[in-house]
Order: sequence, then structure tokens, then C-alpha cells
Amino acid sequence: MLMIVAIDGPAGSGKGTVARMIDERLGFTRIDTGAMYRCIALKMLRNDIALEDEEKIKEILSNTNIELKKENGELYVLLDGEDVSKEIRKPPVNSFVSPVSSIKIIRIKMVDLQRAMKDKAENIVMEGRDITTVVFPDADIKIYLTASLEERARRRYEELKESSVDTTYAEVLESIKARDENDMKKEMGALKVAKDAIVLDNTSVSIEDTFLMVKKIIEEKVRNVGRSN
Repeated sequence: MLMIVAIDGPAGSGKGTVARMIDERLGFTRIDTGAMYRCIALKMLRNDIALEDEEKIKEILSNTNIELKKENGELYVLLDGEDVSKEIRKPPVNSFVSPVSSIKIIRIKMVDLQRAMKDKAENIVMEGRDITTVVFPDADIKIYLTASLEERARRRYEELKESSVDTTYAEVLESIKARDENDMKKEMGALKVAKDAIVLDNTSVSIEDTFLMVKKIIEEKVRNVGRSN
């Protein structure tokens, strides 16, 4: 059966890592929607395109190719054929991606691309900000993953340190705080909890245990579908 697992949540909640574990351990195809928005943000930065310049934004949307390519268990993000997997995670893009993803014409384009990807795989795990509410409101499993602001900032700071990015915890904390505010106030695709989503707060839970909780939810869903058939 085709199963769609949709995971929403704020920055640093671990949804990307959990989605990757579902991909690697359960054989799902992971679609990193955040990476797609980050590609557009990176291209706008490289071409010095302002958030208000709708004509130029339309132009790059019509001339941009984004691919999510899996090789040897790793997901690579290709922007117009270039591997930007690391570039899109750096501070300049981190600071720019939220307002970029708030632009309606960009969201419409990305949602269309995300929905089209459903036809290319049997089981899909997709994570982002509006997957359970906008992209796949009829997903088989909807999860809202969250954690305290301080814990999410600590996690993101540790990730950036491991990537040798020069930043401070205070800077990351302020960045995520601003990101939360922007994400929740978007005109389209705002971050919110779907009515039928399962909320998991993993502030004091390891990423491994978070994955095991989600795995249990998926397995229970599979069992219930089997019984109904």
C-alpha cells in the first residue's frame, strides 16, 4: 500500500533527522521540503534578488531545477545540477529562507513540485512546516514534532559546530526565535498543528527514542489497515 507519513514542526525539532531514519530503516522515500525552499533562497541570494521583486522571482522559478538524489544512503540536494547540500545549511540561507518561503508564488510552485513527487515512490515521508495542513492534508499519518526553544537552539548550534560554521549559541537562539515567529505568521502555509496530528514533544527525548515512537505509530497504522482489509 502507498503510505504517506507527514511530519511538521519548528526548526530544530528533529523532524529532518527522524524523516531520514524512517527513510534509512523503514525503506521510505524522504522528501526534504525545507531543502527545496533553501535552494530558492540560495539562488535569490546569489543573484541578489530582493524579496519584493516578484518578476525576478517568477523568472528564477521558471528556470530552476531542484533534485533530491539518493546515493549510498545519503540524500543530496542538487540546484541546477550543483550539489548544494552543505551550502543551503549555512547561516546566510538560514536567515533568509523563512521570509523566502512566505512568498505566495514560491509556496505554490514548491507545493506543486512536492505533490508531484508522490507519484515517483511507493511510501513517502515528507517533513516541513505545512505538510500535514497544506501539502498532504490526507496523509495516512500526521505528526507534529516539537521541543522547547532552548533545546532546539542547542541542537542546531551543535549541528553547525560540527559543520565548522562560525556562530554562537546566542546567535542561533535569536535566529530560531525569529524563524518561529515568521513561520507561524505566514499568510500561506503557516506552521500550525493539524487537528488530527499526533503531537510529540521530544525536549527530553533522544532522537533514537523519538524515531522509535514514530516507528511504533507507523507499525500500528499498518496493522490497522491490514485488519480492515
